[in-house]
Amino acid sequence: MSFKYFLDMAPEEPVIDPSSLTKFRKLRLKNVDLLDLLINKTVEIAIEKEIIKSKSIIVDATHTKARYNQKSPKEILMDRSRKLRKSIYKIDETMKEKFPAKTTTNSLEDEIEYSQKLIDVIEKEETLTQYPKVKEQLNLLKETVADDIEHLQISEDQDAKVGHKSADTAFLGFKTHIAMSEERLITAATVTSGEKNDGKQLETLIEKSKKAGIDVEAVKVIQLTLKREISNTLERMK
Repeated sequence: MSFKYFLDMAPEEPVIDPSSLTKFRKLRLKNVDLLDLLINKTVEIAIEKEIIKSKSIIVDATHTKARYNQKSPKEILMDRSRKLRKSIYKIDETMKEKFPAKTTTNSLEDEIEYSQKLIDVIEKEETLTQYPKVKEQLNLLKETVADDIEHLQISEDQDAKVGHKSADTAFLGFKTHIAMSEERLITAATVTSGEKNDGKQLETLIEKSKKAGIDVEAVKVIQLTLKREISNTLERMK
């Protein structure tokens, strides 16, 4: 509703089909130049409308976890069915006698079949399904079983790397390095694997911002730890 309000649309107005967004993401956004084109056009319009007046940019990096399952599809199903059974045992341990026998093979199809049988048994117990914890775990397992195979079987992303948010926290994925005007409009962006140093992207962000039409006279950073690297980069660019 907030997006409809922003676009001056009536609440009952239809929106584009979700599949259009999926096709755009999968087919068009693979082209890196397209991201620059969209940003540049946005900046161009903002400058024409005098929305952007500042001559400084703010740089920061956001972390994006890889769409990566460190467990196999079978392990995911086993884990979710186990949590569902555990939530039920806390309420009624006698349900063990009604549950189907667990799979003894490594077949994903067998695990899906077992999960579906487990769901069928539990859904017949209307009293149990009224418990919030059971209902939550049941719905999660149902969604997993019904999920498309493409999503469930995503098991590796060769481009993703381990990055560190701090000395004791890490993530597997990517970094989106962003430059924005003081009016908080994005003027440039680059995407790297998670282990890349934020400061190394500064020169690229400045050049892209200039290409988009921003007269960059100063750079501000969100993370104070980048100040030294940014200072060195600016000196090299001079």
